Amino acid sequence: MYRYIRSFLFLLNPELAHHLSMKGLTLACFFGLIREKNIPSEPITIMGLNFPNRVGLAAGLDKNAEYITPLAKLGFGFIEVGTVTPRSQPGNSKPRSFRLIKDEGIINRFGFNNVGIDQFINNIKKAKFNGVLGINIGKNFDTPIDKAVEDYLTCFRKAYRYAGYIAINVSSPNTKNLRNLQSDKYLEILLKALKSEQKILHKKFKKLVPFVVKISPDNSSKQLDSIAKLLLKYKVDGVIATNTTIDRKGILSSKYAMEEGGLSGAPLNKKSTNVIKHLNKCLNRKIPIIGVGGIITADDGIEKINNGASLIQIYTGLIFRGHGLVNELRKATR
Repeated sequence: MYRYIRSFLFLLNPELAHHLSMKGLTLACFFGLIREKNIPSEPITIMGLNFPNRVGLAAGLDKNAEYITPLAKLGFGFIEVGTVTPRSQPGNSKPRSFRLIKDEGIINRFGFNNVGIDQFINNIKKAKFNGVLGINIGKNFDTPIDKAVEDYLTCFRKAYRYAGYIAINVSSPNTKNLRNLQSDKYLEILLKALKSEQKILHKKFKKLVPFVVKISPDNSSKQLDSIAKLLLKYKVDGVIATNTTIDRKGILSSKYAMEEGGLSGAPLNKKSTNVIKHLNKCLNRKIPIIGVGGIITADDGIEKINNGASLIQIYTGLIFRGHGLVNELRKATR
């Protein structure tokens, strides 16, 4: 059925199609038209959290935590919402999302468009989900890099009691200079501050919420080595590999190939897996890896796990394949 729905949605502007599909999913769930399939799964404990299955939704699809309840019906073991910033912001100008249909990829340059952390948390309070909820946080576009720590701490504090885990987004290519936060200088300052805050909030709420760092697929091997050392030094709870790429190799035939923004989907798959493989060696399984980037088939998900990922996430694959991909991945990774 999704093939026919997709044919209609792909006639529309990607942002409009996304809005309509999320509203449609909400209505379908309200009327009982979509129900989670009973697929036997082996729960897995990662970062002290009990995941019903290994398959999660990546950040970006539900930026404002508005659709957690209907998305839960698709069978995810965990859902990551955001990226959210301290203050609401409109993001970059439109158009800012482009489908590469033949390549099964998407280029976006949204720029953290979101309602801000306060409204975001209010939306979470209304949601129902029995899996693990991840909250992905970032900085406002006009916050200088040397002041970014305060933005992350603001969101970290407000999200803490409602999160299963918190993801620190320092790797989106769509906010100017954000990726500089992956450098030794800035990343160490950020990790030190967050680790200290985590200890304070753990004591305050009697609840330890792990935090993970989401990194870029465009880092060199040397940069990955440096990031891994800092993750180990500050005993970060996990790492998400990877965000979208600015690399355009292999998609030059597309009319959208030269659009600015981050590329996701099938063209990212190999690059993301190589980062997972490299990190797995550096971290020696001391820090779990959440694998994301180009998972379009069940085999793609298995490959991520075989190369060191403990959990996997999808986003673009869901758009191209529909929620049947969730079921395929759950069966393949149980």
